[in-house]
Amino acid sequence: MWFDQARKARFAQRAAKEKKGIRMSEDGVPPPKKNDSCGLLAILAVIMLAAVVGMAIGGLIWCSTLNKRMLSLEATQADDKQQNAKLAALTARLRETDARLKVATDELSTSLGLTQKQLDARAEEIIRREEADSQRLESAQKQTAQQVSAVSSEVSHVKTDVGGVKTDVSKTQSDLATTINQLQSMNGDLSGHSRQIARNHDELELLKHKGDRLYYEFILVKGQKKPVGSVSLELKKADAKKNRFTLTVYSNDKEYEKKDRNLNELLQFYSGKDSQLFEIVVNAITAKDTVTGYLSTPKNEPASTTAQ
Repeated sequence: MWFDQARKARFAQRAAKEKKGIRMSEDGVPPPKKNDSCGLLAILAVIMLAAVVGMAIGGLIWCSTLNKRMLSLEATQADDKQQNAKLAALTARLRETDARLKVATDELSTSLGLTQKQLDARAEEIIRREEADSQRLESAQKQTAQQVSAVSSEVSHVKTDVGGVKTDVSKTQSDLATTINQLQSMNGDLSGHSRQIARNHDELELLKHKGDRLYYEFILVKGQKKPVGSVSLELKKADAKKNRFTLTVYSNDKEYEKKDRNLNELLQFYSGKDSQLFEIVVNAITAKDTVTGYLSTPKNEPASTTAQ
């Protein structure tokens, strides 16, 4: 636009000069010299050169701006690529996490299923036990009712027969005396010492679980000296009909004879370095000249002591 205006101005100036030259020719004035044309051409060349330089500078500025925009776009594309890579990595992690979560969920479901089965089995077992306990209770109640009925019948017979009452009273007193003697024997053959005894293997296991003493089960055959715990025992005699026996205890170079004793009777003696209380109980005569029972010793008694 600026170039067009300059060109129009030049054309207007040239037209004015030509008109002026024509006028001067007509008036007898000589026309302009050739040097004036050369100056005009120089001016036009300078103006065109300035226009070309301006256009070149403008082109350089536009190229620089375009280059900056291209660099900005390339940087933006690089950022987009990095973001896309991060997004792809995050997506892969999410997929892996989903897979692990699915596996964990499946395992948890399986574990819960097994636990539920175990709970159901446990519940069924408890129900069976309760039913068994209920049946045992009913049986015990029936037996108690029968015993009460039998006692009532005996009482009625006692009321009708005074002589029979005297006989029953005498028999009851005799049985009571025998029971008292047996209870006293549970206190042990040494005065002042009372202990719980086991009459069979199951009761012995209960005593073992108490943990206050050590227990050693034994089987003795007549005439054979057998180490039991830290002592030795020898059966001298066994009477299966009367449920009585005789045995000898060997401890600390001493002998203790327990003569003519009853089954489930608490036999006591002192042994060991600190003279502690030992106990023997014979539960049964299992065969000819053979008895079974157990030895009870203090908990701190060394089990590895060699029996004498």
